Amino acid sequence: MSIRGLKKKQPKTFKVKIITVDAEMEFSCEMKWKGKDLFVLVCRALGLRETWFFGLQYTIKGMCTWLKMDKKVLDQEIPKEDPISFHFLAKFYPEKVEEELLQEITQHLFFLQVKKQILDEEIYCSPEATVLLASYAVQAKYGDYDPNFHEPGFLAHDELLPKRVLRQYQLTAEMWEEKITAWYAEHRGIARDEAEMNYLKIAQDLEMYGVNYFPIAQNKNHTDLLLGVDAKGIHIYSINNRFSPSKSFEWSSIRNISCSEKELTIKPLDKKAEVFKFFSSQLKVNKLIFQLCIGNHDLFMRRRKVDSIEIQQMKAQAREEKARKKMENQRLAREKQLREEAERAKEELERRLFQLEDEARQANEALLRSQEAAELLAEKAQIAEDEAKLLAQNAAEAEQERQRLEITALKSKEEKRLMEQKMREAELIAVKLVKESDRRAKEAEHLKQDLHEAREAERKAKQKLLDITRLNYPHMAKYPQYSPGDSRDANFDKGSTKLDLKDIDLKRLSFEIERERLDYLEKSRKFEDRLKELKSEIHALKLEEKQAGLYC
Repeated sequence: MSIRGLKKKQPKTFKVKIITVDAEMEFSCEMKWKGKDLFVLVCRALGLRETWFFGLQYTIKGMCTWLKMDKKVLDQEIPKEDPISFHFLAKFYPEKVEEELLQEITQHLFFLQVKKQILDEEIYCSPEATVLLASYAVQAKYGDYDPNFHEPGFLAHDELLPKRVLRQYQLTAEMWEEKITAWYAEHRGIARDEAEMNYLKIAQDLEMYGVNYFPIAQNKNHTDLLLGVDAKGIHIYSINNRFSPSKSFEWSSIRNISCSEKELTIKPLDKKAEVFKFFSSQLKVNKLIFQLCIGNHDLFMRRRKVDSIEIQQMKAQAREEKARKKMENQRLAREKQLREEAERAKEELERRLFQLEDEARQANEALLRSQEAAELLAEKAQIAEDEAKLLAQNAAEAEQERQRLEITALKSKEEKRLMEQKMREAELIAVKLVKESDRRAKEAEHLKQDLHEAREAERKAKQKLLDITRLNYPHMAKYPQYSPGDSRDANFDKGSTKLDLKDIDLKRLSFEIERERLDYLEKSRKFEDRLKELKSEIHALKLEEKQAGLYC
């Protein structure tokens, strides 16, 4: 057979891109493959055995549709693109995640999908619950909290809270991280699969968990209700309330569900009960609701039957795997504990070694300081000795200076005393001079007065003598050669005697006055000289006293 013949026998293929919550895969599919063939290929690639929860979803004309398993892929109304994109998602949800999700991969895919639905606000969650769920998500991603490794800001690039919660509370990213980290630190020792399971166990109790909503109407003219399909049954909601259904039909109470074009009928098990009919906007929507109802009802009935051999084997394997993981986690926990203890012991030894090295270093530094201190002390001792000698010399000089100053002080005191005495003498002399001057001035005044009186008496006497002479000797005017003196000697002996005595007293008085004046002047000159000497001595003593004060 030729190579060309082999090439012709190769089947034609088309490319498909499968998008999971956290990955993308591409496959080559044969043109004749049905939806089931592609689905099985994807499940095998993922290692997924719990296939009944999942499906392949695509979007056509703005409407999300599930790929039918019993029809060819290319025969279905799929997007005309290359490669053709399908989303591998959970189509049906378990009632109790802990009992029904057996494989770790199944659990992980549900965790990622439910987490995305909460963050996209397709499932409403209270702010408190979102913080707790975020802490489990962080535990699943980062493992145990380590403050040395998980520093502030390590969650800055993780989307953990719905935008509605972030808008509702005016908190910074750092404050949200602090709240999440507080819960995250409490999850120490929880493995990734346990953290994801705890996340799903909290999420399954939320009102909108696992519910597919569709707008419906009870008549053909109005779309005023919402129909929800989940693992427990069919629920009817008001258009503005997706939390509390106004009417519910559990799968166990439904006898039949029929679909005809846009009308869908729910017949309760109780034949007396009212049959519920509603209308959808499109036939495709009606068919999608019908498919979801059939699938959820089949799973509901399956849960209440005895498990098949495959399920029993899977549960046994899951239990064994959980037991193995539990033992492995315990072993890892023991090893981690031993490693932490060894690290703590190592850190303690390192700390102790560092402490000993530090003590040795400090002791060495102390020894060096002691040696330096000893050298400094020796140097200080020498300096102190030299200073002692210098101080002794200074003390001797100070003592000599003190003695000199004492002597100077004594001299100063004596000189001061002498100066004060001389000043007192000078003052006494000055007082005496003033008194003597006053006395002499008074005596001079008296003498001047006496002299004036004597001269006045002499003048009067002379005048009287002349008058008498004229009266008794008028011829004397004619005989000028006659000497009055002679006449006075001859005729007036008594008067002449009196006049001569008077002249003699005046001369003697004038002489005494002159002599006393000269004595006074001499004494005054001597007193002035003495005062000058005293002033010079006082000035010299003051200068010596100032110089002695400066030296002190």
